[in-house]
Amino acid sequence: MTTSRESASSTVRTLIPARIDRLPWSRFHTRMVVALGVAWVLDGLEITVASAVADTLTEPGTLHLSSTAVGLLATVYLAGEVAGALWFGNLSDRLGRRNLFMVTLAVYLLGSALTAATLGSGGGWVAFLYTTRFIAGMGIGGEYAAINSAIDELIPARYRGRVDIAVNGTYWGGGVLGTLGTYVLLAHVDLALSWRLGFLIGPVLGLAILIVRRNLPESPRWQIMHGRIGDAEESISEIERGVERCGARLAPVDENKAIEVQPAQAIGYAALTRVLFREYPSRAILASALMISQSFLYNAIFFTYTLVLGRFYGVPSRFTPVYLIAFALGNLAGPFTIGHLFDTIGRRRMITGTYLGSGVLLAITAVLFYAGALNPITQTIAWCVIFFFASAGASAAYLTVSEVFPLEVRAKAIAVFFAIAQCFGALGPVIYGALIGAGDHPDRLLVGYLLGATVMIGGGLVAWFLAVDAEGKSLEEIAPALSMIRQPGPTRPEGVSAPNQRLSERISPRQTTAEVSDE
Repeated sequence: MTTSRESASSTVRTLIPARIDRLPWSRFHTRMVVALGVAWVLDGLEITVASAVADTLTEPGTLHLSSTAVGLLATVYLAGEVAGALWFGNLSDRLGRRNLFMVTLAVYLLGSALTAATLGSGGGWVAFLYTTRFIAGMGIGGEYAAINSAIDELIPARYRGRVDIAVNGTYWGGGVLGTLGTYVLLAHVDLALSWRLGFLIGPVLGLAILIVRRNLPESPRWQIMHGRIGDAEESISEIERGVERCGARLAPVDENKAIEVQPAQAIGYAALTRVLFREYPSRAILASALMISQSFLYNAIFFTYTLVLGRFYGVPSRFTPVYLIAFALGNLAGPFTIGHLFDTIGRRRMITGTYLGSGVLLAITAVLFYAGALNPITQTIAWCVIFFFASAGASAAYLTVSEVFPLEVRAKAIAVFFAIAQCFGALGPVIYGALIGAGDHPDRLLVGYLLGATVMIGGGLVAWFLAVDAEGKSLEEIAPALSMIRQPGPTRPEGVSAPNQRLSERISPRQTTAEVSDE
């Protein structure tokens, strides 16, 4: 009988990754994507609410913050995301993906709910406000690390690109929800109360998702790499039974696709450092370039968009959510309409194209803005076109980071590059908030927009030379696990049968043939 945790000195021969990749799409995958993908919905909702009420928070009767202080509020939230990604990312690799699902979501719910409890505008209450935004950011940052890992490890290889990009794109679904909610609140509720209620939209949605997440399995890939062979078999068998109940017949798995691993007890950031700088330096450069460029552009533009509408175009703050709805829909459309091309045309061409395209379009729009050729409507249309491409590219950046590094350090790798990106991206709202000022220096904002365009074009050029052609490949083929001994595995040992691709096989280091476990 296979125990739930095997000795770290034993070698495991397994077909589990191949069994995951051969699965057809099923209700299980849909349910998983809905339950886990809400992380991006919540983040989009949070950032949209913060952006929509940014101008409101500068008005008398609310917190009466300066433009710079509003930008700092966004920066504090991003700093919390960095801290949460690093902390919870490490825990996700050590303790499992599923164990962190509930924790990170609970941290977010607490922080966002406390934001709504900011009752005054004095210095102490403003400090309280910043603290609650940091806590909410920690929860969302942890979600990114744990959930990106789980989704990639559970989605079959042929669907991974389009699904991951679409899931990341649902950030803008949250943007639409946040925009509609704040528009109704700002238009029909007193400003002193409406912005607080806006920050409660996310917690209400998050509470509903807690119930759905309880029934999701742990990643079988994570379990097998940590020696939990019985648990991994139970998880994959449960998934397979669910697929078969939908009427699908599962094809036999080729024994040549078996891999052999020697589970490790614990792998920390030191191992990740070795992986990044010794084994995968070009991938580290690629990941940094893609994440930094998209983060700087998005944080700079989106967090300050309502300030641009108010300062340069004279749009009243209660009407700015209308423009943000169109902006969010343009961002949402990109990943859902062209995401499949990242699996067909390929990662390299599509990432390069979306980054270069959005950068060039941003530069053109910047010139038109400075020339006074735009109004609030045409400015919004221009943003929709730019970010139609930029949104798909940004989602592909997260996909790249989550699939090009070994499983044992996957969540930590996502956390590290997310942190690097946000450290640069967090500068955007403050810089652009200062450039906007009172709205009397369009030349300053022109420089800011051209800077953002240059950053995106640079990311696209890096992708052309360094991107990994990962489309259609298993995660183990793209980046073999640190504990992997051999791939592909040997054919089935003589005299050993494998009806229905039975359990992962435990191989003693001194044995030359596998012993099939009888879980």
